[in-house]
Amino acid sequence: MRPVLDIHPAREDDLPAIAALAAEARDDSPTGAQLGAQETDRLLEHLSVLLSAGGHVLVAEQDGQVVGVVLGRVVAAYLFAQHASLYLDMLFVAPRARRHGVGHALLRAAADLAAEHECHDIYSAPVPGNRGVQRFLARLGFAPAAGHRVASVAALQRRLGIDPTARDAGRRFGRGGLEDLIARRRRARSVMESGPIDMRTVGGGAPSRRHPAKAG
Repeated sequence: MRPVLDIHPAREDDLPAIAALAAEARDDSPTGAQLGAQETDRLLEHLSVLLSAGGHVLVAEQDGQVVGVVLGRVVAAYLFAQHASLYLDMLFVAPRARRHGVGHALLRAAADLAAEHECHDIYSAPVPGNRGVQRFLARLGFAPAAGHRVASVAALQRRLGIDPTARDAGRRFGRGGLEDLIARRRRARSVMESGPIDMRTVGGGAPSRRHPAKAG
């Protein structure tokens, strides 16, 4: 008898297992240092922030264990995009559960989520160097869209001749400039669906999706 695979929005009691998977994803990646915090408490904090800011966390549960996760954000239409899109910050399946249809089931749920929010495209940013995830996405029709470059804040400040010890934002930006910066940050946050989420009720609104696990 094939084990039942349950795909559902994350519940509060799923978060520790999701944090453990996120740490495992870091270790599984050849460039894991780019994935950020590894401490469980920090990862739990990041997950809570994502959910409270209107993000989406879908988990794959098999035999009572969380074996896969998708972290996503619905990005509304803006200056350079006419349509809303779903941006997947993370797609990960535990090595022990791979090649059994878990990744496909998670992406089916992500596609349903995108359609529900009238998204035109789904973007995914696999970690550079993780060829397995890149091949998986390519087989499902994901094509290259853009590249990212990264620089540390300290290194960029040095290049630009900025004194990193000048921490008085009011002095650097002026009071009007600081207020404008805060307003722009608030507008930037509104690009993503917003609205506080009571963590005691996370996952309570959407029905679970059950898929029989299958190879591939």
